[in-house]
Amino acid sequence: MAHLEFFFDLSSPWTRLAFHNVRPILAETGATVRWRPFLVGGVFNAVNPAVYAGRETPDSPRMRHTWTWLRDWARLAGVPMNFPSAHHPVRSVHAMRVCCALEDDQATLARFAEAAFHAYFAEQRNLDDPAVLVDVADACGLDGAALAARAGDDDVKQRLRDNTQAVIDRGGFGSPTMFVDGTRIYFGNDQLPLVRQALAGG
Repeated sequence: MAHLEFFFDLSSPWTRLAFHNVRPILAETGATVRWRPFLVGGVFNAVNPAVYAGRETPDSPRMRHTWTWLRDWARLAGVPMNFPSAHHPVRSVHAMRVCCALEDDQATLARFAEAAFHAYFAEQRNLDDPAVLVDVADACGLDGAALAARAGDDDVKQRLRDNTQAVIDRGGFGSPTMFVDGTRIYFGNDQLPLVRQALAGG
């Protein structure tokens, strides 16, 4: 049985799409998955600083087309995408620590991540606001205040650092970074057909 590692940061619109679009692929192929939260800003700082240069020219032709393509992809997937918002680019460290606090309970992590993606990309809520994270968690049936407190523990912070370093060490440069069976690396929503092929044994 094939296995997918899906490294993600909640701040990435392409990750939001891939998180949605990969689910049918997992069901189709019977592959197992591990959702792995990391901090994409840490990866950018280490190996992909050109991302920041691109943000300095938000009205460039490339960026204008990118937003159009993003909306097209979202419409194709049936995913609400009210983006970019006033909070973009959001500082995602608090949100990703919450995700790391849930990583050992994969089903709950996936449920929270889906709700957090919707809060940011559909409702334009600020995921850097701890109160928003608590509210999103409460709406998922979790104890948001307890989860926020847990996210501040040293071992959770270290897990986020370790997951981020793992992406860097294994050749990743953005979110989502996906590995099939530990070695075959794929990046981005548009490479999901390749992920499907790899998971199916192609």
